Amino acid sequence: MDRAAAVLKKGEGRTIKAGGAWVYDNEIDKIQGDFEDGDVVDVHDFDGYCMGCGYINTKSKITVRMLSRKRDTVIDNVFLEQRVRDAWEYRRQTIDTSSCRLIFGEADFLPGIVIDKFADVLVVESLALGIDRWKSVIVDAAKKVLEEDGIRIRGVYERSDAKVRLQEGMEKSKGFIGEPFDTKVEIEENGVKYLVDVAEGQKTGFFLDQKNNRAAIQRFCRGKKVLDCFTHTGSFALNAGIAGAESVLGVDASALAIVQAEENARLNHLEEKVKFQCADVFEMLPKLEKRGEKFDVVILDPPAFTKSRNSVKNAVKGYREINIRGMKLIREGGFLATCSCSHFMEQELFAKTLREAAAGAHRRLRQVEFRTQGPDHPILWAAEQSYYLKFYIFQVCSER
Repeated sequence: MDRAAAVLKKGEGRTIKAGGAWVYDNEIDKIQGDFEDGDVVDVHDFDGYCMGCGYINTKSKITVRMLSRKRDTVIDNVFLEQRVRDAWEYRRQTIDTSSCRLIFGEADFLPGIVIDKFADVLVVESLALGIDRWKSVIVDAAKKVLEEDGIRIRGVYERSDAKVRLQEGMEKSKGFIGEPFDTKVEIEENGVKYLVDVAEGQKTGFFLDQKNNRAAIQRFCRGKKVLDCFTHTGSFALNAGIAGAESVLGVDASALAIVQAEENARLNHLEEKVKFQCADVFEMLPKLEKRGEKFDVVILDPPAFTKSRNSVKNAVKGYREINIRGMKLIREGGFLATCSCSHFMEQELFAKTLREAAAGAHRRLRQVEFRTQGPDHPILWAAEQSYYLKFYIFQVCSER
């Protein structure tokens, strides 16, 4: 097979030798043969041993993203369709597939592409040059594989509008792939209905990764007073409501998210029980404490406070503050659900931050559960970036 080859420096390639998917620019000694950015190239160790193949982009610090570990693998429509089939079969065995993440990039051995399935609509996020060339092939394969299972996809929308595309030397892209359709899609998850705005919602429109965690909080909420911070479009709040909470308050700084959350409450006939307020959580929690408010359950589901290693220290301060404030609002013996969705906020550091928050709030934590992202967002060992969501449920006790 006449392909260009990226040759590693001696002693480099530790990530891919451990099972990872990325080769960085500073690990490469030379590139032999002719190629264009986006082409598939072989990856050779310094001694000429072939380690597999992936697509190359010299504009990116992640210069090669691995597609296969096998020598002489042909990357074509047949190869990509099999990857999609494998991804769908895995999800059929592990999660409710009515709405789920169908393709999760590196963790599904298709680096750089994400596809979410919302009922009968697909949302595609392509983040790397090499996979962008194969985007239409992968989408067609997904539609084909799903139709064989009796699922007819009525529309596909692209949300390749993340900043990371600029680092790949690409422009942001957003819009219909194929025929236009109504971009507000109704889904149901854990007995809760949502209207997902795939065109204007955050990321691909809805955060599917918390599906099982939302279900997990239901058993703590029956007959309880619940506070859901960073509620976004109301998902945790509505799970509390559907479980029979006495009252629920959801808070988010986004006016659009609050409008969507209220729409979702009406869709589930929960508008009398589940209320929403547009406010900055960091400003609102001290006000609730000052008023003497107490809740049986507090949920903290903030956005990622850090998207790089350089800002981890500031992120720790943010997580510590909201958890101190949240713990102080919980009645004796009540429950705290708290999480971090930042890959860079590693599990040990997050746990340390929560211990510090408990000390600062003069509370003791009794761990009920530790959870991660749903299995449709699989954690591929050695591909560290695939593990990002850490989710704890604690009973909060006073110091005794």
